[in-house]
Amino acid sequence: MSIPNEIIKSLVRPDGVHKMVYTDPEIFELEMKRIYGKAWIYVGHESQVKKAGDYHTSRLGNQDVVMVRASDGQIQVVYNRCPHKGAKVVADGDGSIGKFFRCPYHGWTFKHDGTHLSAPLKNGLQNTCFDPKLPDFSMRKLPRVSAYRGFVFASQSTEGPDLVSFLSGAASSIDNLCDRSPIGEVEVSGGVFRVVQRSNWKVFYENLHDTMHAPVTHESSVVSARSTAEQLGSLPFELLIMEGNGEPYEFWEKLELRAYENGHGYMEGIFDPAAAERDPVSNEHFVALSQAYGADRAREILGMNRHNTVIYGSGSPHTVFQQFRVIRPISVNRTLVEIQLFKLKEAPASVFERAMTYANVINSPSSNVMPDDVEVYARCQEGNLTDGGDWISMHRYMGTDLAVEDGMVSFNGTSELPMRNQFAAWKRFMLDDDAERDIA
Repeated sequence: MSIPNEIIKSLVRPDGVHKMVYTDPEIFELEMKRIYGKAWIYVGHESQVKKAGDYHTSRLGNQDVVMVRASDGQIQVVYNRCPHKGAKVVADGDGSIGKFFRCPYHGWTFKHDGTHLSAPLKNGLQNTCFDPKLPDFSMRKLPRVSAYRGFVFASQSTEGPDLVSFLSGAASSIDNLCDRSPIGEVEVSGGVFRVVQRSNWKVFYENLHDTMHAPVTHESSVVSARSTAEQLGSLPFELLIMEGNGEPYEFWEKLELRAYENGHGYMEGIFDPAAAERDPVSNEHFVALSQAYGADRAREILGMNRHNTVIYGSGSPHTVFQQFRVIRPISVNRTLVEIQLFKLKEAPASVFERAMTYANVINSPSSNVMPDDVEVYARCQEGNLTDGGDWISMHRYMGTDLAVEDGMVSFNGTSELPMRNQFAAWKRFMLDDDAERDIA
């Protein structure tokens, strides 16, 4: 299957995109090859495979993979497929394979790096082309695997930039998440939420930096939070984080939106970082970081106030509340979102408890906030299947974006700069290089 470059180019304008990018199954399949088959994609965190033999299953686009801790302590990522009959070697989830992979179908075994180890009754394979030294008889490794401060990424392509170059400015959000630990390390903890959304994967990325939707889409939860606070005579944390979506447009207009290469970027935080030395939990955190780094560095770390960071193709780290929303495409109109929660090693227990509260109130399937988003994502998917129009508008503050050393920054916090940047990257990924050379 191939879609000509001319068609790909025609789907993306400077100020909008054609609805086919969300609804066409052939485009989705091409995305799995040209975006998820090329880019660095988040697989999981090293803390999910602490001991030799521990594994964590994941997906890169439409490919099932396994991240495993090898006996030498290194992280390996292999496709979840036995070369004999093609069976998935391990079930989805987390566990331990012990000293080797063992296929549940016929008992073929493989080393932690996927290399063929043994097959039962090898006499029956003599005088055939079977050769355990050939790659065809091993679990296939992904061409490139790299970790950044414990966050493991893999690429299905042998070509392209290294991981740090690919992440560009988005790497600073991972740095800040880790630096919030007094020893600079984090680990996945507290369980994982999983939500299947009835929408295309790209809609979630756009919404992460869509400041115009908050007071409209989340009106019901904002009204509920304010009503409850009025009855209580106070605004506890659980209500504060719900009520934050109800700020007037003037508030959102002042926020900074930053766009980096490859579709990455961040949205400035919506909660006051000066509270780092006021409320009890933040103050306790500040004291712990001050003891580790000094007060000035502690203020710098806690003062980096980012609400949502986008690592295009992987998901969204949230540094303040210690989570990573991992975005996995399933089909053209189905997307799996996995919310991983991180513990800051040696930080006060209250900091992790607050992060768990945020995850449950804002990101759980039963929260009062996430269902608002899930509903409008589905409505976008359904609406784009009608004949009501062909183009998606991304006009807000177009032409006002400011170039900076490492990317672009918005003139106004309600700009659709992030969406335009994401689709500029989408088009670069999707254009077939060989076809482009033929055209030239």
